[in-house]
Amino acid sequence: MSSVRHRRLTLVGSITGAVIVALDGTVLTVAQPTMQRALHASFVQVQWTSTGYLIAVASLLVFAGRLGDRFGHQQIFAVGILGFGATSAGIGLASDVGWVIGLRVAQGVFGALLQPATLGMLRAAYPRDQLGMPLALRTSAIGLAAAAGPIVGGALAAHLGWRAVFFLNVAPALVIGVLALTVQLPTPAHTRTTAPTPTPTSSSSPATGAGTSAARLDLPGACLLAITLVCLVHTLVAIPETGWTAATTLGGVAAAVTCGAFIRHERRTASPLVPPSVLGSATVLSALAILLSASAALFGALFVGTYFLQDVLALDPLESGLRVLPLAVMMVLSAPASAVLQRRHGPRRTTMAAMVLLTLGILLLAQLDQGATAVETGAGFLLLGAGFGTVMVTATAVIVHQASVDNAGVAGGLQQTAMNIGPTLGVAVATMLLTLTAPIAAGGRPYGGASRGGASHGGGVLVDGPRWTHDAFVSAMGSTLLALAVLAAVGALAAVKLPRRLDAERTRNPRREVIHRRKPRPPRATESRYRR
Repeated sequence: MSSVRHRRLTLVGSITGAVIVALDGTVLTVAQPTMQRALHASFVQVQWTSTGYLIAVASLLVFAGRLGDRFGHQQIFAVGILGFGATSAGIGLASDVGWVIGLRVAQGVFGALLQPATLGMLRAAYPRDQLGMPLALRTSAIGLAAAAGPIVGGALAAHLGWRAVFFLNVAPALVIGVLALTVQLPTPAHTRTTAPTPTPTSSSSPATGAGTSAARLDLPGACLLAITLVCLVHTLVAIPETGWTAATTLGGVAAAVTCGAFIRHERRTASPLVPPSVLGSATVLSALAILLSASAALFGALFVGTYFLQDVLALDPLESGLRVLPLAVMMVLSAPASAVLQRRHGPRRTTMAAMVLLTLGILLLAQLDQGATAVETGAGFLLLGAGFGTVMVTATAVIVHQASVDNAGVAGGLQQTAMNIGPTLGVAVATMLLTLTAPIAAGGRPYGGASRGGASHGGGVLVDGPRWTHDAFVSAMGSTLLALAVLAAVGALAAVKLPRRLDAERTRNPRREVIHRRKPRPPRATESRYRR
């Protein structure tokens, strides 16, 4: 199989896997009310169909990436996407909400296997200096799925019932999964290295060029990281509903303690889950901080903005979706443009400019009041989409580019973890700030209070909005969005640590990653004569 065809197949598989996950989150949000009525479920039970998935996927992403590094990203991708499709079919056939919650948790496990592999396969298939456009196309596809999800999910739920939403993923997951199992892709030339004496510990996976198969898996580290993320996600999801209680405080403390234990363990173990080249890289940590702050700021602003559109401006869900549509459109358009900008101006300048756009978009939304027009709201969401789409491509490219092929899965797992934690953090921060500032703005306590605003892996879940007066909410919205803008500005400052150019190593090694050991050619007789 030619190298070009290999890359195309890998790109199609990576995009399909990412789109299936993104589409699943957005269509589920629309189908939840119908599912609740059909299964006679409580509101808390329906929320756990999102929360259970989020906890499972966030806690296992990094370990799943390490499995891909060891056993091959193509194989892990096949297991993940086939399992994701199978659990989707099972949810569509479930008889009660208990089965739906259990299968959603199982789907989160397969989603954790699937997501890092989509990035690991791209890293193995493309040379470092050619990763920009594949990552941009992947981001554009995610943006398109996010825009189409509510429309597709609403149409399916309205005409065929909520179960049709879950059957939507089954066919593409089955096709791509079977292809991943049956089509053996060769190891690209830029990922192959030849040692003087091949040994079992230095052999690479024939399908993906994965790292050493004899490397020991860091199970204690994986457990500590999973416990940390479970405590963190559960605390962030619970805060919008209950506020700071003894339980949420204990969860936050437990997350901090286990995080410290994980870092200490990683520094002492011989085979760490996250290699020192990744965990100790200021560039990678800065890119992760940027993704975390950008996604938190964006989804926090979306959470507040959706309440504003539906409760203050009294728009129905369809009209609200049309007001937010510029965000999705700009995500689709800005992703490929960001790949070009990154080549011309470097990731540092591109990311800083994108974070400025994101900050300006949030500040523009903070100025809205009850007389806001479609142009004013659309301009704010347009800037949000342009900034966030660019940040996703550039920061992800930095993370994947900095990682070696042997650690591409772990790098992808860290990237996906930031993208899953960020929205949950943003919704929690927005809800707390609204709750704290709205009573002050209204001169008293709100008579309804903020209800839970959990976040699924694909975005916010908005139900039963705060029952403040319009003036109180608008005033609280301004201060809340101002705080989220500060959070985005912090991400812009973190961009200072990003490299000026991703291809800087070419000046040190013009042949980039293609390093083949060759025996030195003995000089010819004529050459020896002339040398003498």
